[in-house]
Amino acid sequence: MLADDRRNGNAAKYTALSRRLIRQAQEEFEKGDRLQASEKAWGAAAHAVKAAAEQRGWRHDSHARLFHVVGRISREAADAEFLALFQVANSMHQNFYEDWQTDEFVEDGIQRIQLLVDKLDGASR
Repeated sequence: MLADDRRNGNAAKYTALSRRLIRQAQEEFEKGDRLQASEKAWGAAAHAVKAAAEQRGWRHDSHARLFHVVGRISREAADAEFLALFQVANSMHQNFYEDWQTDEFVEDGIQRIQLLVDKLDGASR
């Protein structure tokens, strides 16, 4: 029972951080900082995936493992939208380094990542 309690506690921490980061992404975007908005949005997605993995007892200790987790959740839920939304999140991570996305793409990315965060939270209950 202790392992379950620890997993749930860790998952709750990841979920709270994910929610905080998606709010910060929107704030950074509103201030005109696409780079920080992009990276905060990516962080929100990554921590939401970590929360879902933690609840299931799955490893989530690398960038590649996050993709594996999303793939497993997509198959588990029979919902390919998880894959598409996580690809958007990964593009936001890349945008932090390259700054090639326009305001329109970053704003849309934040909205799609909010959807991913919500879907992952729902899939974990």
